Amino acid sequence: MSAATLLTPATSAESDARPAGLVARADERSYVRVLVVLDTTIIIIALLIGYVTRFGDDEPTGSEVPYVLVAPGLVLAWLISLKALGCYNDRVIGYGADEYRRVSTASLRLAGAIAIVGYIADVGVSRGFLGLTFAVGIVGLEMARFAARKRLHRARSVGAGWSRKVLVVGDTAHVLELVHTLRREPYAGYQVVGACIPDALLAPVAQRLGDVPVVGSFRGIPEAATAIGADTVAVTASGELTATRLRRLGWQLEGTGIDLVVAPALTDVAGPRIHTRPVAGLPLIHVEAPEFRGSRKLVKGLVDRSASSLALALLLPLIAFVALAIKLDSRGPVLFRQVRVGRGGQEFDVFKFRTMVVNADAMLAELTARNETDGLMFKMRQDPRVTRVGRLLRKWSLDELPQLVNVLLGQMSLVGPRPPLPSEVARYDGDVARRLLVKPGMTGLWQVSGRSDLSWEDGIRLDLYYVENWSLAADLTILWKTFGAVLNGRGAY
Repeated sequence: MSAATLLTPATSAESDARPAGLVARADERSYVRVLVVLDTTIIIIALLIGYVTRFGDDEPTGSEVPYVLVAPGLVLAWLISLKALGCYNDRVIGYGADEYRRVSTASLRLAGAIAIVGYIADVGVSRGFLGLTFAVGIVGLEMARFAARKRLHRARSVGAGWSRKVLVVGDTAHVLELVHTLRREPYAGYQVVGACIPDALLAPVAQRLGDVPVVGSFRGIPEAATAIGADTVAVTASGELTATRLRRLGWQLEGTGIDLVVAPALTDVAGPRIHTRPVAGLPLIHVEAPEFRGSRKLVKGLVDRSASSLALALLLPLIAFVALAIKLDSRGPVLFRQVRVGRGGQEFDVFKFRTMVVNADAMLAELTARNETDGLMFKMRQDPRVTRVGRLLRKWSLDELPQLVNVLLGQMSLVGPRPPLPSEVARYDGDVARRLLVKPGMTGLWQVSGRSDLSWEDGIRLDLYYVENWSLAADLTILWKTFGAVLNGRGAY
């Protein structure tokens, strides 16, 4: 179906948009107030823990420092530091890693400044007290932000909570693509409330682009945004939106409180690979090439093998218990070995706990017609080949534990794309084959984004995003999110 065919008349109820900008701003301010209260509470708790741990119930002896005055001053200074570094900025809070990074940076800068001033001024504040306070405070602030964000994400996923009200501007094809992208992750907080399209596509009656009401053309973008209560104008590609018209649009939005966002055609590229350099008045975007080898890769391999060896040692009792349960539940081997394809197309045997009956492969042909996924994988929610213990193992991802041996052998990584079967790889096209540029992983973006609930297209998109933009920091984030995905059990079957 072409984009043009999705332009349909809108009902009077749809075209009668209700202003939502004021409500969005009020929700935003309410969320910021919650963050301030959380941060203040965490800082006070950190101060109490630091003081009690360092001094106990006794008053500090041999010190002229009035800690009863130091504590309120430190709380105020900490909050000012968070504010100064933009930790309450609406462009940072609620989504992405920048919020956590700024919270840590603001706290560490304050700790460094206090240490320098204390040394120069020869102020005898206990270093143990400060060290404990900042250590507890930074961890507590990050955890509080994480909890607040999760609550916000849940609200956004059901259409509530603070979100930006977005007016999308561009031609029909690119508007539809941007709307699809923003709705794919509703917890990011961008709610599309209307669209402006080229004058040539407007009709005498009110229209919809898909289910998005068309509220105007390029001639009246600021007026359209104000009318529907949008607080953000997102501009995507269109031949009629020249550099001059885009610059004038920025001038028209000055002082209105409406943000201007430009969505480039460049997608699925992480921020660290993007650098903007102004040349002759043009903000040229430089994109660094992905890194598939070098020192960072060596460090990643070292971390993988060290962590897998430690995990195997710690989880040995659990592994033995699972092996015994499998043996008692059904006949057959405890471990299941299957050929998978790794980096560079090299085949290897992946190890998993057996979760199916011994003749599962022979039964596959009979079940092919009942496949519940698209693409090249086979998945069934109620697969009759899965054993009783197997269902529990799959729900909690315990069947993946033997893959720690594959990581230790250097065949897999802790984080990476899903390890594919040779039959899948044989049908890869040029784009999908880029998954083989890195080692497959025990977990990855596919694991923390829905696992088997994802479509084939979304799974491939996430894997390719990881291949192009991997980093050690991203790996740690994915590992952390994996625990939540496993406990939630969503998409595990």
